[in-house]
Amino acid sequence: MRCLMRLKANGLETVSSQALSSAAGVKPTQLRKDLTYFGQFGTRGLGYDVNQLTEMIAEVLGTNTLQPVVLIGVGNLGKALISYKGFEREGFEIVSAFDANPGVVALGKFMEIPVRPMDEIPKVLSEHQVRMAILCVPVEAAQSIVNVLIENGVTGILNFAPIVLLTPEGVTVNNVNLAIELENLSYFIQEHAPSSDETSDSDPTDGD
Repeated sequence: MRCLMRLKANGLETVSSQALSSAAGVKPTQLRKDLTYFGQFGTRGLGYDVNQLTEMIAEVLGTNTLQPVVLIGVGNLGKALISYKGFEREGFEIVSAFDANPGVVALGKFMEIPVRPMDEIPKVLSEHQVRMAILCVPVEAAQSIVNVLIENGVTGILNFAPIVLLTPEGVTVNNVNLAIELENLSYFIQEHAPSSDETSDSDPTDGD
């Protein structure tokens, strides 16, 4: 989808499966196979119509209209996410934020996205028919808040709290843990780091 959006921004009307798969980092055969699950697209020799394919994928993702999202926890991370302007371009709208701190709620009156007290979560979820939430709260508060969200119709949660949440079947949780991502990077750079022997062999000051 992001590749197609870049193509649209550059004014391209058609794209070959080879070019699109290369930009997306997949094989052309895999790209064509995946797309056939959703219908017949593309013309042999001409490629894919960029606008048509973009509309189809947006419909599959459910982002052809703005999807309402709420954000729980307006600390440093929450504020940064509220300020991010890319959500609407991707089809999502943060309709409200919530925080347990009365001071944060008071300051939230002057923010572009309103910050409300936690007891208003059920009301806002119902009014906007919200099914997705972003969780940026401390570990000790995460599970109880998730329970409230699920009780009020939320079925998709983007979780930044470093905890495994207990949710019923039918609720999807995507966990984002930056420390784990850094650990992954650390592992791979250690795997590819030169050994001490290699470093010694390549040392220009070694020997005559």
